[in-house]
Amino acid sequence: MAKAPAPGRSKTRLVPPLTPEAAAALSAAFLRDTTENIVCAAGGAPLDPWVAYAPAGAQHKFEGFVAKATQFVLADGSEEVPPGIEGFGRCLYHAASALLARGYRGVCLLNSDSPNLPTGILVEIGLEIQPGRILIGATSDGGYYALGITEVNPALFAGIEWSTSRVAAQTRAAAGRAGFTRHELTRWFDVDDVPSLRRLLREMRMPPLDIFEFGRFPAEATAEAADRYGIEDLIRRAP
Repeated sequence: MAKAPAPGRSKTRLVPPLTPEAAAALSAAFLRDTTENIVCAAGGAPLDPWVAYAPAGAQHKFEGFVAKATQFVLADGSEEVPPGIEGFGRCLYHAASALLARGYRGVCLLNSDSPNLPTGILVEIGLEIQPGRILIGATSDGGYYALGITEVNPALFAGIEWSTSRVAAQTRAAAGRAGFTRHELTRWFDVDDVPSLRRLLREMRMPPLDIFEFGRFPAEATAEAADRYGIEDLIRRAP
């Protein structure tokens, strides 16, 4: 799930201490690393990388920011959805419906804010997704970085308080009421504020691990953007 990177519209919660240009470059790097991570995971599970993007007409703005194998599908929430699905839920529902309509047996809705997500988690998603089950990867702030499904059940997207700490809990409860079993993925974090960016930069300095054994993805594009824009220095001086 991604918006086209643009200064003043990307990672605005990081501005300041980042400049709008640095924040947009970081967003673009996250996209590159996320899609490269999916391509890497495809060596261990049946996965195809897609960018579910917005706004309409912005597909060309992703050129150079994603892995070569990446395909695109519009997910701006403009299509008709069942009652009760609002806000970001409309985009998620739009993306899942469009991809399942292309014949996939399952879809994982993945954020674009976790560039060092362990590749092994993506492999697990590809192997564990099955009918009657949802896969959920919760984030440390109460949201989720991944939702794996084989059907677009409106209950999973209706009545959710998006962009709050209740998203994962409400989605679990909705899944239970709808009769789904649940497979919990390893908890991870997304980068949307200064503390989470500090964590990302700190983890990127740690020794590399075996990425297929749940080690962190190296996120080379993110590291390059951080160096180019002096992001670590900007973050270090931030309150």
